[in-house]
Amino acid sequence: MSHTTAQIVLGIDVGASGIKGALVDVRQGTLVSERLRLLTPQPATPKSVTKVIVELVEKLEYEGDVVGCGFPAIIKKGVAWSAANISKKWIGQDVEALFSEATGKRFTVLNDADAAGIAEMQFGKGIGHEGTVILITIGSGLGSAVFTDGHLVRNTELGHFYLHGMPAEQYASNNARKRDGLSWKEWAKRFSEYLDHLDRLFSPDLVILGGGGSKKWDEFHKHLKTKLNVVPATLGNEAGIIGAAWCARPEIWRTTAVPPRARQQL
Repeated sequence: MSHTTAQIVLGIDVGASGIKGALVDVRQGTLVSERLRLLTPQPATPKSVTKVIVELVEKLEYEGDVVGCGFPAIIKKGVAWSAANISKKWIGQDVEALFSEATGKRFTVLNDADAAGIAEMQFGKGIGHEGTVILITIGSGLGSAVFTDGHLVRNTELGHFYLHGMPAEQYASNNARKRDGLSWKEWAKRFSEYLDHLDRLFSPDLVILGGGGSKKWDEFHKHLKTKLNVVPATLGNEAGIIGAAWCARPEIWRTTAVPPRARQQL
């Protein structure tokens, strides 16, 4: 199928175990193609990941000129300043330039959790919420996106502050649950500690839980011990794809009727 309409944009979400992509209607915040998932190469070096990105663009037969990509790193002006669950060779790499040159498309790259948070603020549970809203993605690690009155605070990486002598994501992520053989009830106790720290730092008005681990909301939410307003994400694992695509086409969202929840900082 050929896709050339300006409001149809390819969104890509690079993760530790999988690289996902789909075509997105950025006015509606919906996928208009299959969601394709390819394995993240190991080790996830710039050369090997770029090869998968090219394959994804080709398999989805994308003919548009721009691509949005969520990437597991602190991203400043397209450059990776960190590398979470991928090769350290990414640090200092201009990710936007690398992917753009390899595909012939103009890439917009941002932190993966920021992309998911933007999608939830535009099209999901964050719509209409003022104050401080935090999205936490539960997966291989703990990603975060922080919004204050709709303004995105970029690259917060709240999975990296310390709990019990280790980064929080090593203590309370879904990977940590699997590693330590925890039941969802046991894991919820750990995650409640993490939420307590978020409360002390930010006093958020709303916490949205996304990522793959949030699919098990029914298994763990009743075991959470927190005074915070915690809700499951609406868009699930599609959020990162949708948010990344949305950021790549500013001329669309600047004129869209969707409330401008996250646009101010983009």
